[in-house]
Amino acid sequence: MTTTAQTGTDDQPQTGEAAAGESAAGSAAGSVIPAVAPTVQNELPAVVGRTLANGLRVDVVARASVPLVELRLRIPFAGAGAAYQAEAELLAETILTGSGRYDRVGLATAVQALGGSLRAGVDADRLAIVSSALATSLKPLLALIADVLTSASYPEDEFVGERERVVEETTTAFSQPSVIAREALLRRMFGDHVYGSAINPPALLAEVGVERVRSLHATGVCPGGAILTIVGDVDPQQALDAVEATLGAWQGTAAAGHPTAPVPTPGRIVIVDRPGAVQTNIRLGGRALNRAAQAHPALRLASTIFGGYFSSRLVSNIREDKGYTYSPRSSVEHYQAGSRFTVGAEVSTDVTGPALLEIYYELGRMALLPPTAEELDAARQYLIGTLALSGATAAGLAGTLSGLSGAGVGVEYLRDHPQALTEVTAEAVQAVSAELLAPTGLVTVLVGDASKITEAVRVLGDVELGVVESA
Repeated sequence: MTTTAQTGTDDQPQTGEAAAGESAAGSAAGSVIPAVAPTVQNELPAVVGRTLANGLRVDVVARASVPLVELRLRIPFAGAGAAYQAEAELLAETILTGSGRYDRVGLATAVQALGGSLRAGVDADRLAIVSSALATSLKPLLALIADVLTSASYPEDEFVGERERVVEETTTAFSQPSVIAREALLRRMFGDHVYGSAINPPALLAEVGVERVRSLHATGVCPGGAILTIVGDVDPQQALDAVEATLGAWQGTAAAGHPTAPVPTPGRIVIVDRPGAVQTNIRLGGRALNRAAQAHPALRLASTIFGGYFSSRLVSNIREDKGYTYSPRSSVEHYQAGSRFTVGAEVSTDVTGPALLEIYYELGRMALLPPTAEELDAARQYLIGTLALSGATAAGLAGTLSGLSGAGVGVEYLRDHPQALTEVTAEAVQAVSAELLAPTGLVTVLVGDASKITEAVRVLGDVELGVVESA
């Protein structure tokens, strides 16, 4: 499935986090480099909300720094079954190809005339409409969005062309080792649950007709349970009134959410064979805690220290010290029906065994020993700083608030989570690592040349061959 809006990941962009070491080196050389100051907590955004009679929740934050407005509409879209997921992907890809008032070109021209943009994306949990425009254009922008939501036409010629493009792109994606590795890991972790795949088989997409997508729009694109987040240079009450005037007539109730995702169970190391592959894609995964859990801040710190940023143990070990890989990483990702911890790395075929051993070693070290005070402080500052940066722009704040509200978390998270991070002890990080990061509790999937890596990997655990269905 495609996703063009924010996801539920806690992973943050990598930054130059070697500042402490560089500072020490600079001091030794006689340079004067000031210490990194503690992050100052910004004032909590004032969210003005209203729930319309049709069930649409609207949250508005006034931010007058630039004369723009950002909109994030999150519609629950949690249907079951592979056919539904294929229909949902094609709906998101074609919802902007026509409406009651405009054809595709006309809609694009109208959005551009407002100094704005409009796009759609979908994942297993929600359909997202993402838009921006000049703040003075809020009312006409809302009118355009309302037109799409209530009268998207899905012209057949446009639909067929877009479907062919999606099928071709998906076919290509299934040849990529990173996609194969992700699919193999998700299937191993979640089985037949909807989270067990992140991409639809091309053959299934090719079978979807335009009438099925029109029907899905009529029953699934509904205001009940949807959340619209608006951030920008607007008066909150006037913005709420404008939303009610344009979207108040939108009707319908979304389907129920997914059942809780199964807890991944560890077992044999799965090898998906790619004969002749010159590198191996290593993936590990396991359950994680949601944002409401008391130990969630400790888990985020554990993931960050282990492999969540450039100064992590994993990067230091298998990139900087051993040169096995360029970008090893770990992350905590949140979805409506479950959260997960994942690890990834791409390594040369001939070092697959040693690289996997070092990953296991670092996970085991996290589980058995508390981090140092320096490691804990650096990771804490990184997470607090990146959370602050996520709300530094109207677009960033809109995306952050939309993601939080979709998870049932209020704006207070922006204040409470940094505070919680400051209170986490090294012992708490070690305890949550022992519970969730221990290698014996994780699923391991490798995509590579089985004839060359199996014997080396077998030293680390029992092995089985796996496959990824692409059609």
